[in-house]
Amino acid sequence: MTKNLILLGLPGAGKGTQAEKIIADYPMVHISTGDIFRANMKEETELGQKAKAFMDAGNLVPDEITNAMVADRLSQPDVVENGFMLDGYPRNEEQAKFLDQFLAEKNSKVSATLYFEVPDQVLVDRLMNRGRADDTKDVIAHRLEVNKKANLPLVDYYENHGVLHTIDGNGELDRIYADVKSVLNALD
Repeated sequence: MTKNLILLGLPGAGKGTQAEKIIADYPMVHISTGDIFRANMKEETELGQKAKAFMDAGNLVPDEITNAMVADRLSQPDVVENGFMLDGYPRNEEQAKFLDQFLAEKNSKVSATLYFEVPDQVLVDRLMNRGRADDTKDVIAHRLEVNKKANLPLVDYYENHGVLHTIDGNGELDRIYADVKSVLNALD
């Protein structure tokens, strides 16, 4: 059975690191919304041109454009055959509802949502260490607050749908990944 995963977590929570480990062991397709946007803009698709106009103006791309790009990517044969791991989507409850409806129409669903939970101070320290020179503690703290407002409703949404698995993202990488694997292996 194909697995359809969603990764949630604040910046610095380790989603990218764990995503690489998951892809090495499981046949699903890693889909980052950033990659989808870049591909659509590079290929100058109609959706890509619409997204670019919003981004060039410094605005967020509206849900209907983002949803359409994601739906197109999820309809590709590699994803249909192997399942997916979404990172960076959904970003809000409306996108989550769209995804559920889209998958239901394909007789599919989200298998699990992995939420990497890390204490704020650890996130700040991680982001300070890997961040840009202009990243101050205040800038990072603000970024975390903005991301919390977006993430926490999704955590509740997937918890209410019975597919949320909270992973302690603080500590040794192999221990974190062992927790991830125990969730994934239980999905079979």
